[in-house]
Amino acid sequence: MTLNKSVEGATPLPNDFSVSKIRRTMNTHEKRAEAPAESSSTLIIIVAVGAAILIAGFFYLLLRSTQGTAEGEPTLQGALRSGSPEFEKEKANIVLDTPEADEAKRPLGDIVMSLHTTVRNLTGKSLNGLEMWAAVVDHQGKPIKERTVIIIPARQPELAPNKTLPVSILLEGMKDTDDRADIRMVVTGFKFKQ
Repeated sequence: MTLNKSVEGATPLPNDFSVSKIRRTMNTHEKRAEAPAESSSTLIIIVAVGAAILIAGFFYLLLRSTQGTAEGEPTLQGALRSGSPEFEKEKANIVLDTPEADEAKRPLGDIVMSLHTTVRNLTGKSLNGLEMWAAVVDHQGKPIKERTVIIIPARQPELAPNKTLPVSILLEGMKDTDDRADIRMVVTGFKFKQ
């Protein structure tokens, strides 16, 4: 039985299907699939190297900023300081609670300690300037890390009589091998409101 019977009035179908008469067009997905794999892997490598350099630069700057020295710390101008008779008289009325510390190890490998206390103003006058020194000391009482900070007016404008102020001072850059035996916080200078 043959299937090539012609029907009257019908156009015969060609038997040769080897050459297509339809033009081949590529959509964008097919063009991407035909792109060489080398160019995309090269792009990935370039982006990864760039990101690694950026991250390394960030950590370098972060490490440099934490290795600052205690030199150049601000001091409270015009403050009463140790050695003056008024400082010794009034310092007894600026009471500090027993300091406490929180310790944390950073991913960079150093240890950070936050020293906390509460300042009580029992002088009967408003303080408009307060400078404090905080340190972590070893068994011989020598400072491992220390820092002087202006508390008033940097953190608040003044401390009224018979009021309290929580104070926190951050000490950075300690190592596991440091002999951290004790903490100290003291008032190093103050000014009264005129």
